[in-house]
Amino acid sequence: MEEGQGGAPFCVTVDGQTKEDNTVTVRQRDSMEQTRVSGDQLLGHLREKLDM
Repeated sequence: MEEGQGGAPFCVTVDGQTKEDNTVTVRQRDSMEQTRVSGDQLLGHLREKLDM
């Protein structure tokens, strides 16, 4: 991480598709990688990414 870069390491987006299939988009701050994750797997997904 560059000096001065901070903030939340992830952004979770709830959108129209969330209502249809109970998924959210998780975007990683540093890589901008986006992953679609089911709502019931969100906490485990974030924990896994934080343990990298």
